[in-house]
Amino acid sequence: MLGSNQILLVMDNEESAKYLMEYLIIRGGFSVSVEQAVAQALGAFKQNAFGLVITSLALDNQETAKLAKGLLETDADTVIIGYSEKAFTELYREAVKLGIYDVIVKPINIDQMFFVIKNGIDLHNRLAAQRRHLSILKEQNLSLQKQNILLAKRIEESTKNLARLYEDLRSTYLRTIRALAKAIDARDHYTHSHSENVSKYSVQIAQEMKLSVKEVEGVREAAQLHDIGKIGISDSILTKPASLTPEEWQQIKIHPQAGSQILEPLTFLSDVIELVKQHHEHYDGQGYPAGFKGDGILLGARIIHLADAYDSMISARSYRQVPFSKEAAIAEIKANSGTQFDPAVVNAFLNIINEL
Repeated sequence: MLGSNQILLVMDNEESAKYLMEYLIIRGGFSVSVEQAVAQALGAFKQNAFGLVITSLALDNQETAKLAKGLLETDADTVIIGYSEKAFTELYREAVKLGIYDVIVKPINIDQMFFVIKNGIDLHNRLAAQRRHLSILKEQNLSLQKQNILLAKRIEESTKNLARLYEDLRSTYLRTIRALAKAIDARDHYTHSHSENVSKYSVQIAQEMKLSVKEVEGVREAAQLHDIGKIGISDSILTKPASLTPEEWQQIKIHPQAGSQILEPLTFLSDVIELVKQHHEHYDGQGYPAGFKGDGILLGARIIHLADAYDSMISARSYRQVPFSKEAAIAEIKANSGTQFDPAVVNAFLNIINEL
């Protein structure tokens, strides 16, 4: 590894420098550079890759402290070994305070000195490698963060675009289905605006019953589409002025199921579809198509059923030229509370009847 065999020797005593160099170069095989002054030593250190620095160590030596500080500021992984002509009590405490790795004391024990130097160089190499790896990891992490931010922005933009496309598609489908529902109402001038009226009544009843905004909106949409299944019933049955035959009545009973099947591909209308399917179920279980009863019928469907019946009663029909009066329709609904109609829905309807 670069610099692992190079040692910077900082000594202001030439005799001590020669003493150490003899061991380091001749017997250790190291490449040694020698500097006497701190400024020159720091300059050489910045220009070369040294695996280790050995400097003279003495108590209260401000130059040594300045050198150690400069080396560590230049390279935080620098390993410094102190050299002393003699041992003294505060030697190692002073070394630790300066950030020095270990100390060599004269007379030198050759094996011990090379052991300390080898460990110091190995430590420097490991620290330097670790710092390089950390630096690479930080760069990679920063790059990943930038990529994640960019990706998140692209995902956000794509999500917004998809949401807009979904809403546009949903609106298009609903407009088409509503137009179809109006066309069905228009097949018979007696039922013109029927779905619109049922929707208006249903929403007012639902609001009176404190349904959530989402539930009220579901009731609104289902009421607008509740007769969509009549598209498959012939005009001769829908506009027949006389009573229907049992076979013709069976055709009429199919329309809630047919309506749910028409809407089934529109998965975003899943809640609405079930309301359309159940809007002719009776509270006592005598309705169609499934014969559900009581709370087994969705509340929204129970609301639409009453609103549908009320609008049918107060409107002229091919089979009934003279509509019910408002009072007669109310009396009919009251009479069928608990059988055809949910009593709770009837009560809510009665509370807001003057607003309809």
